[in-house]
Amino acid sequence: MAALSGMRILDMTQWEAGTCCTQSLAWLGAEVVKIEQPEVGDPGRGRARGAPIDTEYFVAWNSNKRSVTIDLSRPEGRALLLEMVPHYDVFVENYGPGVVEKLDMGYDVMREIKPDIIYARIKGFGTSGPHADFKCMDMVAQAAAGAFSITGERDGPPMRPGPTMGDAGTGMQAALAITAAWAQKQRTGEGQVIELSMQEAMTYYMRTAISRTEFGNVPTQRDGNGTNPFVSLYPCKPFGPNDFVFIMAVNPRMWRAVLEVIGEPDLLDDERFSTLAKRIENRAAFAAKVEAWSTQLTKREAAEMLARAGVCASPVNETHELFTDPHLLSRDFVHEVHHAEHGDVRLLGWPARMSGSSVPIEPAPLLGEHTVDVIAGDLGLSADEVRRLDADGVVGDRH
Repeated sequence: MAALSGMRILDMTQWEAGTCCTQSLAWLGAEVVKIEQPEVGDPGRGRARGAPIDTEYFVAWNSNKRSVTIDLSRPEGRALLLEMVPHYDVFVENYGPGVVEKLDMGYDVMREIKPDIIYARIKGFGTSGPHADFKCMDMVAQAAAGAFSITGERDGPPMRPGPTMGDAGTGMQAALAITAAWAQKQRTGEGQVIELSMQEAMTYYMRTAISRTEFGNVPTQRDGNGTNPFVSLYPCKPFGPNDFVFIMAVNPRMWRAVLEVIGEPDLLDDERFSTLAKRIENRAAFAAKVEAWSTQLTKREAAEMLARAGVCASPVNETHELFTDPHLLSRDFVHEVHHAEHGDVRLLGWPARMSGSSVPIEPAPLLGEHTVDVIAGDLGLSADEVRRLDADGVVGDRH
């Protein structure tokens, strides 16, 4: 039995922050029904931009869901969705500011229909405050939370971080809050509203950097790849753009282990490198010693030697290399599923491993793939009745 078996979620999310949230819950066993606009669906599918098939981006964020298409701009479509609400425990949306209000699908409306509904909202800047009406996407949230300001070289401009933590990081926090609300509901029988601001959610991943602000009095400085040569990147053969090993030796035992591995055990006794301040001052000379060793090896060979010596180290993996990483493969983290449009594809798995709960990964749904089954099941309509709704333009049954 999956951990969240029995939880049913009406998923009115798009792009990434909301879809990450509901996918996380689906991977824990919740039944997620994704409500999409007929013909184009979630903009992440790429249909509105002319993509002939669903994008890889959409497939990556929407596995284990069911897709139902309803035209919510029509009164009949809105009424149909509200008829479905009593059959669900959770409603999740991350539309832009004012969209749900325009559709008249707020918490008060749904609570009238289902008093114990858990109603979750993900917004760029929340639903109150002077920025509540501002539009937001991942990198805007990261800029607003300070992530750009600590990324890059000290004497260079701020830089855009690589990971999409503004979206996915917020989605994961929303999933945790929904799970907590679900547990609370088991005790009290009551639902509640959950609201997440992407800006605020991002600050959680900034706490280490923020802890260097003297409690909000000075800015945290950018430090690029660092000035400490024991916490740095070193080039490896064959010298491609990501052929580097990252070393993070943080204590005297690791420092000495690094020097043993590179064949320079007496380097710490060199007056130029005897203290951290001196190693930073003479980091070019120190780095040259490490590079003389690292450039003879591949990034995987170098990382393996260091790790086996007890040093924190890793090759700089490229994104596509994760699918063939021997360690991830040995842990069955890479899954192959069959997608109706893309064929057999590989997807990375869910990182939380639970001894008492397991959910196999299923492919992302085609647009409207489950419209007949879900609406017929929830509302007791026949397939012909659902298809009549399709003919009237209320839903978008996939033929």
